[in-house]
Amino acid sequence: MNSSAAGQHLGADIARPTGLDDLIVIAGAGGFIAGNLTRYFHDLGYRRIRAIDRKPLPEWYQHVPGVESLSMDLSKEANAVRAVEGAVEVYNLAADMGGMGFIERFRVECLRSVLINTNLIEAAYRAGVQRYFFSSSACAYNTDLQASPEARALKESDAYPAMAERGYGWEKLISEMFCQEYWAERGLETHIARFHNIYGPFGTWDGGREKAPAAMCRKAIEAKESGDHRITIWGDGLQTRSFCYIDDCLVGIDRIMHTDALIATPVNLGSSELVSINELVSMVEEIAGISLERTYDLDAPKGVAGRNSDNTFIESVLGWEPRTPLRDGVAETYRWIAGEYAKRRAGHAVAVG
Repeated sequence: MNSSAAGQHLGADIARPTGLDDLIVIAGAGGFIAGNLTRYFHDLGYRRIRAIDRKPLPEWYQHVPGVESLSMDLSKEANAVRAVEGAVEVYNLAADMGGMGFIERFRVECLRSVLINTNLIEAAYRAGVQRYFFSSSACAYNTDLQASPEARALKESDAYPAMAERGYGWEKLISEMFCQEYWAERGLETHIARFHNIYGPFGTWDGGREKAPAAMCRKAIEAKESGDHRITIWGDGLQTRSFCYIDDCLVGIDRIMHTDALIATPVNLGSSELVSINELVSMVEEIAGISLERTYDLDAPKGVAGRNSDNTFIESVLGWEPRTPLRDGVAETYRWIAGEYAKRRAGHAVAVG
């Protein structure tokens, strides 16, 4: 299940119009999902990949051999033009984002990510790119539909009437519209996936941008190391979410990008396995072999009360949906974070966020 090692086994059955020598551009590749996506296509045999992130190269989570890696801020027009030169496909996963603690506190920074997509999609159109992928988010959905932990699963049409999460969610929704209009008016083939809480190895696990599974794994590791078995949970722990393992996300991106029935059509990319935050903590406790004393910070950022992915549409179009059990994915994530934590304790430099 380790995405860094098993990439060659993922997506082998997917038909793609791209040749192995066609140039693929992956934006945000110094981060979690795009870094794994870079390795995914490399392991499938693609020989020309251009990976881009604004972070300095030493801070990237993964460095994939043979990949052209560039440190550039794609919110600047000239950099976006340079990024897509000669590209056949562009995958835009670049954004200033993190877990709920980040996106609730830094709404302006999240909104400014619209500059990345605005510049990159225009540059892609002018460069004659054949296909363009945009990573949207479940944060684009109407928050009024997510006011209860028992809220029904969200289907794609639930984004309208629009009432997205402030900052990050609105940026995603307007960028989706850019993708749809570039197809309708200019003929640039675009594809849009709404991610639902992607997690797994080679992601942020400390520093304030990490998402719930990584945060809980790190806290359990810290508790075992320190002997202090207390843990603080943001909110009352009753909030519900579905979490999608990175390997499922990578295959989903590939399938969505190369399916004609999903051109300019937002589609959920997430698991439908719903759990509460309390249940997630219990799962991590079992994996870590520890019992934690829980306290609840009701004033901390906690997001909507309930959110789950309705996978009816993606399953009907692709005959596929994410299926990695949460317990399996969290176990793999815990194992990886424990290894990174041990490296840091030993004085080695590791990427955390």
